[in-house]
Amino acid sequence: MNRTTKTLRMMAVAALVGAVIGGFGRKTGLLEFTKTLSLTPGMRATIGLWFVFSVYWSIAAKDQAPTRSGESTLSRQAHVIAVNAALLLLILPIPGLTRRFLPDMLPLVVIGLAIQAASIVLAIWARRHLGSNWSGEVRIANGHELVRSGPYRFVRHPIYTALVGMYIGSGLVSGQVHALVALALVLLAYWRKIRLEEGVLAGAFPGEHERYRRETWAWIPGLY
Repeated sequence: MNRTTKTLRMMAVAALVGAVIGGFGRKTGLLEFTKTLSLTPGMRATIGLWFVFSVYWSIAAKDQAPTRSGESTLSRQAHVIAVNAALLLLILPIPGLTRRFLPDMLPLVVIGLAIQAASIVLAIWARRHLGSNWSGEVRIANGHELVRSGPYRFVRHPIYTALVGMYIGSGLVSGQVHALVALALVLLAYWRKIRLEEGVLAGAFPGEHERYRRETWAWIPGLY
């Protein structure tokens, strides 16, 4: 599948997500609600950090080697829908999910933004070490290497660790239940993706990956 075809497929997925959200909005009044949406300064800051991260990630995505083998289109699209839905849940104060699980306090907002910023730094550090091995899909590239430098010395999937950190940081800024739902959804999505990647890498680097797996954490140091 060439890059143009992939781009068109991603656009189709984005349109599908938008249609689902739009349909839900017409039934629940969400679209009317968002017209009067008022974000706190902390949430505007957290959205700004997500924007900066997205811009960098889009630029860095151009540096990737051709795919030798990868996951199915359906599997990739399921992941894209899940993480896009999680991001919307994280940012939007969804009716029925706006009850606070944390008090609205400036120190929590500052801590949340600091965690989010540090997580972005971790993601960029990991992405630079992956180089052309990186891809948004689960795959093996031409000339693929099992990277073990930088943060990969300690964690096998540090980009996903960083993304979870970004959700946690934004959740502290938000303090509302919808952010917890978003975190749960993104944890499930990346847990599934990690299982797929571990299987693919184990097949491509059987002995080396098994040694690597025994010496490192998969995702969350101390837990998994």
